[in-house]
Amino acid sequence: MRDAIRRVSSGGPWEDAIGYSRAVELPNGLVMVSGCTSVVNGVIDAGTPYEQTVNAFRAAFDALRKLGLGREHVVRTRMYLTHARDVEEVGRAHKELFDDVRPAASMLIVSGFVDPSLVVEVEVEAYGPRAALGGAE
Repeated sequence: MRDAIRRVSSGGPWEDAIGYSRAVELPNGLVMVSGCTSVVNGVIDAGTPYEQTVNAFRAAFDALRKLGLGREHVVRTRMYLTHARDVEEVGRAHKELFDDVRPAASMLIVSGFVDPSLVVEVEVEAYGPRAALGGAE
């Protein structure tokens, strides 16, 4: 059914424990990707803020790929940081990944995440009408 909402899972333990999907695609082609952190192969990779940002966006890109979308379809990003001192590193990673895409973006300072070794979490919204993508289902 073309009008159904599609959901993607990453297989991460928090999805089942909390009850959410990694990404949700609406029938109009809007895709919302839940907060992604620097988890690589099921393990937290607590590198530099730059490395955590790149890893987090890679997790978001993986979810988009499962829906037939790519980085070029991203229209909005949100970056949550635990320290203002990391703005430059996180911003550098975002620029490298999205300089040619130029999505709307927000960067917010928060008090913390579920694991204290995480310093960055990202959210992504993308748009790609299913009809234009061959209606991948």
